[in-house]
Amino acid sequence: CPGGGVAKLALLSGGRRYTQRLRVQRVLCVTGSQGMPALFSKKCIEISWLLFVFFSSDIEISRAQSPKAVDVLAKEIGLLTDEIEIYGQTKAKVRLSLLERLKDQPDGKYVLVAGITPTPLGEGKSTVTIGLVQALTAHLNINSFACLRQPSQGPTFGVKGGAAGGGYAQVIPMEEFNLHLTGDIHAITAANNLLAAAIDARILHENTQSDKSLYNRLVPVVNGVRGFSAIQLARLRRLGISKTDPETLTEEEISKFVRLDIDPSTITWQRVVDTNDRFLRKITVGQANTEKGLVRQAQFDIAVASEIMAILALTTSLQDMKERLGKMVVANDKKGEPVTAEDLGVTGALAVLMKDAIKPTLMQTLEGTPVFVHAGPFANIAHGNSSVLADKIALKLVGEKGFVVTEAGFGADIGMEKFFNIKCRASGLVPSVVVLVATVRALKMHGGGPNVNFMYFTIAINFYLIAQNLQLVADGCCNLQKQIQITQLFGVPVVVALNVFKTDSPAEVDLVCKIAKESGAFDAVPCNHWSAGGRGAVKLAQAVEKAANQKNSFKYLYNLELPIVEKIRIIAQKVYGAQDVELSPIAQSQVDRYTRQGFGNLPICMAKTHLSLSHQPERKGVPTGFILPISDVRASIGAGFIYPLVGTMSTMPGLPTRPCFYDIDLDPITEQVKGLF
Repeated sequence: CPGGGVAKLALLSGGRRYTQRLRVQRVLCVTGSQGMPALFSKKCIEISWLLFVFFSSDIEISRAQSPKAVDVLAKEIGLLTDEIEIYGQTKAKVRLSLLERLKDQPDGKYVLVAGITPTPLGEGKSTVTIGLVQALTAHLNINSFACLRQPSQGPTFGVKGGAAGGGYAQVIPMEEFNLHLTGDIHAITAANNLLAAAIDARILHENTQSDKSLYNRLVPVVNGVRGFSAIQLARLRRLGISKTDPETLTEEEISKFVRLDIDPSTITWQRVVDTNDRFLRKITVGQANTEKGLVRQAQFDIAVASEIMAILALTTSLQDMKERLGKMVVANDKKGEPVTAEDLGVTGALAVLMKDAIKPTLMQTLEGTPVFVHAGPFANIAHGNSSVLADKIALKLVGEKGFVVTEAGFGADIGMEKFFNIKCRASGLVPSVVVLVATVRALKMHGGGPNVNFMYFTIAINFYLIAQNLQLVADGCCNLQKQIQITQLFGVPVVVALNVFKTDSPAEVDLVCKIAKESGAFDAVPCNHWSAGGRGAVKLAQAVEKAANQKNSFKYLYNLELPIVEKIRIIAQKVYGAQDVELSPIAQSQVDRYTRQGFGNLPICMAKTHLSLSHQPERKGVPTGFILPISDVRASIGAGFIYPLVGTMSTMPGLPTRPCFYDIDLDPITEQVKGLF
């Protein structure tokens, strides 16, 4: 690398390709005198070759492969013509009627891909998921399906990038996967914000009208006839009023019917947008003169944090989705009772907006194997798993000897724990095996190496993490061992997939695999799927096939009947390794409220940083002896879980100084997206 040139730094993630521009002199000036191992003062040219491997970008690899037409793919996997709705040439929605047709078909094996506590760069769970199904189907001739989440536009244009995998283990076309896809997140945004608008409008109208005026507008005379709508009749029944003729209600009954009496200070339903916009974390609404002084503080969340997204991921049918949407609690009334979407009369409209989003989207991997892309809740603030419906349909399609591989967000302590305790309860499905993804780079960080950061990933840090250091790897394997132990709490066999980077030494790879097997993993396999596609994950596929045939004693971590605080404590102590939990007064009062309202028997969805087993992102390895602070406790009643906020958790990410969108462009002649990844 001649000095003075400008190059792209390719961070060899083994999962995704992150780049930043810098002067090559920075590489050439790194010497042993800067505190780096002696290796780095020897051959700067060799080091620069090691780091600056120039290879095709993910999007170039994606475009080099022409995907088969989606109707051809659908026919190959056993779908009928009337069971798909085609969106262009490469993606299609799959209708839920398929479940009825295949109801007597035995399910295939159910595989979950989880990971160790990750670095901010990610350790390649998506690439492992895709590489594994490519190996199973294209190389071992075993029917398999990948089920993945749809990425949010926030990270795509922010820092993290998309979630289509990378290298030769990705979903194609990757730009369609990472952008609008079939509009599911837009539908969620529209539905969420319709409900938010309904809340404030109802407060305004109740504050400015009499009972009689409200009743005349809510139940108008149409063509000389006044009648209740179906959703209004349901509200009357909940109020204990059995009358169906609007003209027969008493003044007291009319008042009960028209007045929700929402307490604005208790509103938990926020507006959403699928963009990282930090300035929407706290806003003021109602400042126009037309809003009659009904000003209140509110906020925006990112769209994938909406409870409607969680409902989409956990629902089992259209009827189930409607019921869940109606149960969503948006606030309390002035008597402390919950107010729901059903009370606001908006359930049917929400279902209409979500009628297409409920259908999984069919796509394919680089090697032509099928993928369902559906739902996309974050794992640190929601349950972080793709949809139950996609998994159920895929399990029928692959048949009894086939495999469905799905992915849980972030580390096993977050995404996997929620997969088992929340998603498996909702679906009734039993997992066959867990694939636990690890990287040497992340283990070195957990062993005491420097922290990896998107914006400050310096050359010195990169050198430190790629230099062979067996002691650092061995020390960092404590995190891998802990995550294996967490998996064993649920009684499911675990296979460790070591996502190998070009810079990993054979000795380091062997050491990790040895420690993993000694720690209770069924097997531990190095994988090269990122550079070799399915061929690089054949040994992993074989290990997964063997593990799936082992005795499975799956069990949940806690009983739902336990008190809310006790369920939180079990997760904190058994999964995170905390000494105990400490609830703030606000959190305790919310627990008491939800228990009184009858929501105490729901599972727990912890909202916690993904960068540490503890609540402190900087604490790596396996922290112990800490007290886990619960700052607040909220409820997603429609989704069906209570979510405690651990420490400070933001539901609206912010843009960094240099977001990904600096590199993204559109060629006006070819209409091709450039610089996405």
